[in-house]
Amino acid sequence: MNILMIGAGNVAWHLATALEQKGNHISVVYSRHLDNAQLLAQQLNNALATNHTNFSEVGADLAIVAVKDDAIAPLVAQMQLPPQTIIAHTSGNTPLQVFEHLNGNNDFGVFYPLQTFSKNSPVDFTAIPFCIEGINANTETILFDLASQLSPNIHSINSFERKVLHVAAVIACNFTNHLFAQSAHILQREDISFDLLKPLIQETIQKALNNDPRETQTGPAVRNDTKVIQDHLQYLKNNPSANALYTSLTDSILQWYT
Repeated sequence: MNILMIGAGNVAWHLATALEQKGNHISVVYSRHLDNAQLLAQQLNNALATNHTNFSEVGADLAIVAVKDDAIAPLVAQMQLPPQTIIAHTSGNTPLQVFEHLNGNNDFGVFYPLQTFSKNSPVDFTAIPFCIEGINANTETILFDLASQLSPNIHSINSFERKVLHVAAVIACNFTNHLFAQSAHILQREDISFDLLKPLIQETIQKALNNDPRETQTGPAVRNDTKVIQDHLQYLKNNPSANALYTSLTDSILQWYT
């Protein structure tokens, strides 16, 4: 399949290389910053780099839009595609209907890999769920077939279900990582190594993966140990951000378990 990759960020970087390894051809990489498009194109086999949105002469079977959410609609309104090209975005939050303002009658869909991506972190696509949605059955089948080259874990998910998944994913992934960063910062201020927490973090995640997380909650809040909680808040009094997080999460746990 000939693919036009619209975007050159983390998701585009991993998807483009993985799809090409499966025998697809990434013909063009687009980014509004040409140097970013060139960086990704250099990792691929004879891909062209561009910062122009007129793709009407590009012989692509599929255009994958892998840009930040608030850039999708403006980009869709600007771009021009050949009539036979299917277009799909990779967003967890943006609905399928964003393509209704596309210039042309192209079929469209969603090709959402439910994973966190960083350019320098290897990704095992065989473990990643793909959430697929299409404007019609034929489009959905084509996207399913493409996803099946990368992963056996493929699901037909509508825009509402995908939004719910994305909300849960942000809490489970992005918020959790921020809490790790907050913990590391607290330790760093006292010249204590974050490495001391890593076995605890690994055990916590492993228990959550192997059990119902509601059944594995531990700590002072679930025990309603008010003395420990107050001691911790006293220590955090000069760290308003961490103090607010500690208070909010403690209140949430208390509401769930008392």
